[in-house]
Amino acid sequence: MIPLHDNIASRTIPFVNYSIIALCAIVFLAQLAISPEEPSLVERFGMIPARVSNPDEPVTIDVAIERQMTPQGPQDVVISRPAAASPVPAVLTMVTCIFLHGGWMHFLGNMWFLHIFGDNVEDRFGHVGYLIFYVVCGAAASLAHYATGPGSPVPTIGASGAIAGVMGAYFVSYPHARVVTLLPLFIIWQIIVLPAPLFLGIWFAIQFFQGTMSATAAEATGVAWWAHIGGFAVGLISAWFLGKIHFLRPRNTNFRPDADHPRTVRLHTGRRRI
Repeated sequence: MIPLHDNIASRTIPFVNYSIIALCAIVFLAQLAISPEEPSLVERFGMIPARVSNPDEPVTIDVAIERQMTPQGPQDVVISRPAAASPVPAVLTMVTCIFLHGGWMHFLGNMWFLHIFGDNVEDRFGHVGYLIFYVVCGAAASLAHYATGPGSPVPTIGASGAIAGVMGAYFVSYPHARVVTLLPLFIIWQIIVLPAPLFLGIWFAIQFFQGTMSATAAEATGVAWWAHIGGFAVGLISAWFLGKIHFLRPRNTNFRPDADHPRTVRLHTGRRRI
């Protein structure tokens, strides 16, 4: 499911949310600009659980798989080397890692979800409060992933844990919101309007199912499922508690006109029509 937009208009300009997206974009472009001969930002600023556990010991990471001839015939051989040193304390990489991404789809997907849900959460928390909330959720997500494999040498990067916290806050802050959602079904793309709690609940159920299926989910799939689970849970609980003690701004009830009717888009092959 791909969210297109929600039906809540923000009362303020979400300049903190825009700034986070801009910062992630700048960092991602910096990642792309580094030559292969230089240590990558992922090694230097990504969260490597083994480095956090033993910051004074070198960490060996796998950097490539090469086809080599062995006595048993041609086999894929993992090429490893020591990871580049981090310029910040290892524990701080639990925060720096949330501004790094592993590719265009990783970056664009995360930033789109943040754009959809972040503005209204910033509206509820206030600008400074939202910035603190975002960083705390990101650190909590890193900690949740770290707990699943404290000796892992695999670098962890991505804003999805922090964004999961934003989604958890949205879940409890806007229970009556709706999300216009694109549902690709082979050649038929269905656009449907879902209650926000249903959309976010399905998303969380997928993360929880995937995370519980494997204790080493990140190594097996390349996705830190428990970072998503931990970030979402911390965001949800934080928003619920802060709302209960009236620390947050009142919910925004400025709903856009409900003109988002479901419709079906049929893709015709062999022609330019869509």
